[in-house]
Amino acid sequence: MTKAREPRDSATYSITELAREFDVTPRAIRFYEDQGILQPQRAGRSGLTRVYSSRDRTRLKLTLRGKRLGLTLTQVRELIDMYETPKDAAAQAKRFMAVLAQHRRALEQQREDIQVTLAEIGQHEAECKRLLQRTKR
Repeated sequence: MTKAREPRDSATYSITELAREFDVTPRAIRFYEDQGILQPQRAGRSGLTRVYSSRDRTRLKLTLRGKRLGLTLTQVRELIDMYETPKDAAAQAKRFMAVLAQHRRALEQQREDIQVTLAEIGQHEAECKRLLQRTKR
């Protein structure tokens, strides 16, 4: 994945520019728009050309970062919206910590489930090997 660059002076971006910069498809960007995460302005005669602001670019960057962390889009949107409202920074940090703790618990449970499944696979493999050894005799 390419490293994102800092915002330009003009502070507007096309869907193609954002897609290229963040190594995502225009379809993914439109999906984030449908989910209310991005809110581009419309331009051109027909109003079909999307024009993204620095705010949209930052929201996309944070969304992709949240997705890499394994957060749901709902969690990502909530956290992004929370930081855009002028509220108590301590409360925001506590909420973010709660989301991270919840996500940590889910990941640890997944890791445990994977370890159990791998152990079961190992038992099945061992049983198959025993069966194959018996049939070779």
